[in-house]
Amino acid sequence: MVEIRFFGRGGQGAVVAAEILARSCFEAGLYSHCFSHFGGERRGSAVSSFVRVDESKIYLRCDIERPNHIVIFDESLFDANLINEQVEPGGHVLINTEHKDPLNGLDRYRVGRIDALEVSMKNGMGSIVNTAILGAYIRLTNIISLDALLKVIAENVPKAIDKNMAAAKQAYEQVMIG
Repeated sequence: MVEIRFFGRGGQGAVVAAEILARSCFEAGLYSHCFSHFGGERRGSAVSSFVRVDESKIYLRCDIERPNHIVIFDESLFDANLINEQVEPGGHVLINTEHKDPLNGLDRYRVGRIDALEVSMKNGMGSIVNTAILGAYIRLTNIISLDALLKVIAENVPKAIDKNMAAAKQAYEQVMIG
């Protein structure tokens, strides 16, 4: 089983990203479970969403304490010490950052970096980075195919479908791994 934590700020699309990933995994023939945790529902407050994915039926309904993967939607939330305390060694870490330099303190993980805000802005999505983040995430982890993700985006995103698909494709191609 793979346990994933999406960590962002309200308004960035972390909750919707988790839902899209869970549905994409389901459509790709995997079992998935998705839930979120947040306090006051206001823009800018910390938001966490969680996804479990497995080839077998998932019976767990508890919180995810030590995820295998973490996806950080906002660079200001990055804390190498917190990642090392929470994420399983050998896991995957994806960070939305404009910095091209390697991130220190994450030697135990496969690390990906994407400037999802730039990708989203170039594709007419504004500051909503969720589909760009998902494109980068599936390239980093190979959890599902790009086609599986794009199919779910096309069928479930309520508007700007072409822009969302373009952002996911561009981030998939541009994510920096290592």
